[in-house]
Amino acid sequence: MRKMIIASTSRVYESSYLEYLMPTLSSFFKDVTSVLFIPYARPSGISYAMYTKMVKEAFCKIDITVKGIHEFNNLTKALKNAEAIFTGGGNTFELLNQLYKNDILDVLREVIDSGTPYLGTSAGSNICGVTIKNTNDMPIVHPSSFTSLNCIPFNINAHYLDPIEGSTHMGETRETRIKEFHVFNETPVLGLREGSWLEVIGSTITLKGAPKARLFLKNKEPIELESGEEVTIL
Repeated sequence: MRKMIIASTSRVYESSYLEYLMPTLSSFFKDVTSVLFIPYARPSGISYAMYTKMVKEAFCKIDITVKGIHEFNNLTKALKNAEAIFTGGGNTFELLNQLYKNDILDVLREVIDSGTPYLGTSAGSNICGVTIKNTNDMPIVHPSSFTSLNCIPFNINAHYLDPIEGSTHMGETRETRIKEFHVFNETPVLGLREGSWLEVIGSTITLKGAPKARLFLKNKEPIELESGEEVTIL
């Protein structure tokens, strides 16, 4: 049975790394003593070692140790033996690229499906959907496929932003880009606003956190989902 936290971001305004999620993670990882961290997304291009150090400092607050997957010689074994897994944010294209290059995307999906607790933030959440086609990131590398974990029956648009009334910005809004996506694709898209996350238990997907989320279905008006509401795709 899947057990997942799929969060829009690793931090919210004026808070430290993972701070807003810590009460949830303390409960979610209550039976866990160690987490396997996947640092492949490399925010701002930081090294795996630097990224892992930052995650270790956050998780020590709830008495959980962290080891980066890059520290293992056998990545498949590391995933299969992990008590829990955390994939951090950064560039979604590079994250997926490394999962394909190291031939561990299917293994990651298998261990999640078998019940290993999984936490994703930002890019680590984007890969939980059907594809990564709704990431906001620049395609700095080209993975062999945009197909991702497909643990949930829709795509994620993390850090979803609403249009700002009165703004003079002339670029596309997130909603515009998602509508463009639906000209050529059928997959539903969930816009996750900052401070919100999905709790996945088995096949039940529930929106958590204070903000609402915005669900986009092809040829339909977007739907605002309330915190605590189950996300269902009809």
